[in-house]
Amino acid sequence: MAKLEHYIPVGQKQLRCGYTTGSCAAAAARGAAERLLGGDWPAAVRLMTPAGIPVTATLLEPSSGPGWAACAVEKDGGDDPDVTDGTLVYARVETTASPGIVIGGGEGVGRVTKPGLDQPVGAAAINSIPRRMITAQLTQAMEQHGYTGGLSAVISIPAGVELAKKTFNPRLGIVGGISVLGTSGIVRPMSEAALIESNRLELSTVRARGARDVLVTPGNYGEDFSRDVLGLSLRDWALCSNYVGDAIDCAVGLGFESFLLVGHLGKLVKVAGGAMNTHSRTADGRRETLAAHTALQGGDRALVRAVFESPTTDRAVELLETAGLREPVLTSIAAALDENLKHRAGERMQIEAVFFSNQFGVLGKTPGADRLLALHRAE
Repeated sequence: MAKLEHYIPVGQKQLRCGYTTGSCAAAAARGAAERLLGGDWPAAVRLMTPAGIPVTATLLEPSSGPGWAACAVEKDGGDDPDVTDGTLVYARVETTASPGIVIGGGEGVGRVTKPGLDQPVGAAAINSIPRRMITAQLTQAMEQHGYTGGLSAVISIPAGVELAKKTFNPRLGIVGGISVLGTSGIVRPMSEAALIESNRLELSTVRARGARDVLVTPGNYGEDFSRDVLGLSLRDWALCSNYVGDAIDCAVGLGFESFLLVGHLGKLVKVAGGAMNTHSRTADGRRETLAAHTALQGGDRALVRAVFESPTTDRAVELLETAGLREPVLTSIAAALDENLKHRAGERMQIEAVFFSNQFGVLGKTPGADRLLALHRAE
């Protein structure tokens, strides 16, 4: 197995990154295509991930026959506690009579059964960016070898059937296996103690520059939304990852006067339900909180059940919109979020929040959020 030698500082440690199942699938597909179209097996495949970090993956278990070739790549989770670390991701690539590239899922790759996920109902749970990565690698192989026909790639993860039992996939409506995931192609390590320390250091750095008001986001979605949609400056900004409660405690201790939290509904609805650590291993409660507030705002039994069974928060918002309850339910969630944040922060620091989704934009704000938004507005 080719280990990825790329490290990032997390707290006071240097932790090794890994690469995603999406990167594994793309590398395996490229290796199989090279054998199928060029006649030889490469020992390894090098690809550039969307994060701009190159990955070199060793090809395992190669096999081939008339019109097809297959191989596997071993998942490298780096220093992240990842249940898929060491799992083999297979790609079988075949020539087809019809032009174009078709990507499907085989054994151990889940199948989508509910609307609202990255892929439509009935499709293999291979997300959009991994699909683009696979397509790019197959296209490059076709161009390199002058092949003008079509290719079919089937991604399989035999261990995925058992691994799926350790994930939330069945609840989300993904059955029969795991998802092929990854937005950057790279797994960034998630050591809890080190991440909390890293977040503390970020907040300390912002405070040391003289800032009294801090903008905090759980991750990149919140960062991008704050800058690109809300028009906020990131000068006094810090990440909190899943550790909202620890970040609040730290900010109070450092003497910040205000704390503006901007995050996706899928994260902050957990905080509205009382979870101050939003990692899926520690807490979920998204569907329970959404369903409870739907019931509180007069939703009937059928709607409450539909919201409870929604695979994503965006799907739940769609249902509330159709029922005419989007605004009252999200206002109710904002009130619960406000109560929990202020309880954690106490009286020494003003704290407000904005929650959004990429599909709907801003969905809700706590009562004093507009004042803090004005403090961080880019000039």
